[in-house]
Amino acid sequence: MTDGATPDSVVAIETDRLLLRPWRVAEAVVQRELWTERDPRVPPHRRIGADGRPTVAELEDSIRTDEVWSSGLLAVERKGPQDVIGYCGLVDTGRGAAGEPELAFELLRRFWGRGYATEAASAVLDRARSSGHERLWATVWDWNTASRRVLAKLGFTETGRTEVHPARGTTLFTTRRL
Repeated sequence: MTDGATPDSVVAIETDRLLLRPWRVAEAVVQRELWTERDPRVPPHRRIGADGRPTVAELEDSIRTDEVWSSGLLAVERKGPQDVIGYCGLVDTGRGAAGEPELAFELLRRFWGRGYATEAASAVLDRARSSGHERLWATVWDWNTASRRVLAKLGFTETGRTEVHPARGTTLFTTRRL
């Protein structure tokens, strides 16, 4: 995760059902599917554009070159079927306090409601704690009730800080001590 680790030094995180690990270039198709499934209220720069971008090739290049996919947002792979179902990890977006990364997760819709997001995020919290982080934060749209439930289960609480957008809704800031 983004604690100074290089891609080669990132140690996978295992849970009972999941393996969280750096992305493989061939898995760009999973990232593209995530982009296509996003709610229309998600900002346009995070959805597939009218020009069809990002393409699978662009996402492959991003996996090759962007550290966020090798040491920050890890691929969430189910152990049995060995299929990648989304991502989970820590990123430094610059929106939080120094030394406090943001927890981020997203799963393909067909895997919602099975506890995978909570399981993956809980494992990331454990890793963050053992890496010396004292507090994490996460943002979530006010209309994203499923992700809000996951964050509540993990012990995140709303800070009262919000960012309001007339078309997309309100972004809620949450935090959790480790």
